[in-house]
Amino acid sequence: MTAYTIKGTVRAKGEDILVKDMYFGEMKTQSGIIIGNDDAKGHGVKPRWAQVYDVGPDQKLISPEQWILVEHGRWTRKIRVEKDGVETELQKIDPDGILGVFSGEGKPDFNYIGQEFGDGESFTVNPEDFM
Repeated sequence: MTAYTIKGTVRAKGEDILVKDMYFGEMKTQSGIIIGNDDAKGHGVKPRWAQVYDVGPDQKLISPEQWILVEHGRWTRKIRVEKDGVETELQKIDPDGILGVFSGEGKPDFNYIGQEFGDGESFTVNPEDFM
């Protein structure tokens, strides 16, 4: 399938969120384990960072230029948009799939995902406790 480029302005509607620069590259855990770029495989299920391009007029929680962490698979395929000679790839995000918003300077650290909690000791989980 050949991709094409939409020339002009694309805006979000309603509560929709459009993002650019969704990161699909390799990541590294706190302990230094490299998680390769393996999206769409069973072991590639992980959240992704993306920068907000535009939000619909009814979206009150997220604003353009913020970085958001999106739950795996809660985005559409990319479309290419050319505006003023600059080509950008956009994706629509499901607002219910947003796990967090980055509040630091610049952009989030793509080389680190997750954090381990606990003292390192193992424990046994009784499945009946969750039923």
